Amino acid sequence: MALPADVTTGTWTLDNSHSEIGFTVRHAGISKVRGQFTDAAATLDLAEDVADSKINATIKTASFDSGDANRDGHVKGGDFFDVEKFPEISFVSNGLVAKGNSYELTGDLTIKGVTRPVTLETEFNGVAVDPFGNTRAGVSAETTISRKDFGLTWNAVLETGGVLVSDKVAINLELAFIAPAA
Repeated sequence: MALPADVTTGTWTLDNSHSEIGFTVRHAGISKVRGQFTDAAATLDLAEDVADSKINATIKTASFDSGDANRDGHVKGGDFFDVEKFPEISFVSNGLVAKGNSYELTGDLTIKGVTRPVTLETEFNGVAVDPFGNTRAGVSAETTISRKDFGLTWNAVLETGGVLVSDKVAINLELAFIAPAA
């Protein structure tokens, strides 16, 4: 599959300030808690044949932010991310397949030293040139993972049944990449 006409090959870099790496997890079985990681870096190596393109990303676990300092402190600690011992989450792609107007991006996700394959349902949102002359491309992606698959097993049983934190975590990405210099 060929690149769209207005997209150039080469190494595109993540514009972290115009991107969001978000998550949603069920809390106490009755509500959803949302948050994000605010510090990430990624490169998107676009090849002439899009299927040969690669993405490598790292996320700083200490940048976890759910909007609640107490919860954030707990999640950054040993029960969950253990940011002192595991300062980064990483993703390395190994496949991209067109599915109509969207793509399936596969790769290896590493959290807390555990690597598992994941598939991201991905949408290319187009290209724009900003007022400063930078060419940007937008990408949306989502997947759901089992946090237990990555060793994130802490939980508490509720008096009424069920658990405090769901196993399933929805990951939602809104990413902006900047094209390589001409």
